[in-house]
Amino acid sequence: MKLALFGASGASGRLLTERALAAGHTISALVRNPSTFPFSDRVRVVQGDVFSPEAIAETLGGADAVLSALGARSLKQEDVLERAVPLIVGAMVAAGISRIIVLGSCGVLENALDQQPLWRRWLLENILYKTLLKWPIASQRSQYSTLARSPLDWTMAMPPALTNTPARGKFRVDGNALPHNGSRISRADVADFMLQQLSTNEWSRMGVYLTW
Repeated sequence: MKLALFGASGASGRLLTERALAAGHTISALVRNPSTFPFSDRVRVVQGDVFSPEAIAETLGGADAVLSALGARSLKQEDVLERAVPLIVGAMVAAGISRIIVLGSCGVLENALDQQPLWRRWLLENILYKTLLKWPIASQRSQYSTLARSPLDWTMAMPPALTNTPARGKFRVDGNALPHNGSRISRADVADFMLQQLSTNEWSRMGVYLTW
């Protein structure tokens, strides 16, 4: 399958690239600095950023589906998803590409923590989500809203904290809320889950929670 990949230079994006190549997919990746991208010799690299409609359109050229690992690079207000996702959606519609799988966050929806202990739910909703994680959560909510309003066949993977540990190959998945006591999952397992969605419509047009 021919895939267009956004956010390929980040930690999760590199894992997506590595695993997609191992699965035999052909990749076109939008990269700001190709000299630091470890897969430049195996991927069709488009140099540019996600705020350029021209670079996005070039990255999408000939793609069957889209993967995105875009997200905030810090805890500050960056507006990356607020600005980039509408451009990607518009370019996909114009190009006739419908399938997109994106990396999100478990804090996007109001019912996300319904299965968590009350103390943890209170801590996350009233402290972390309103202080330390305020801007990253706002960006992820914007991404979800943009996709939900679009005509695309989208899926948002919504994990809790991401680790850089090896994949376990086993994790819990729920379409309604983060599974009980779910607190972390490896980027590698999330990358594998996202790639699995290329061959199924089980989670079409919805966010899905996954955790160890």
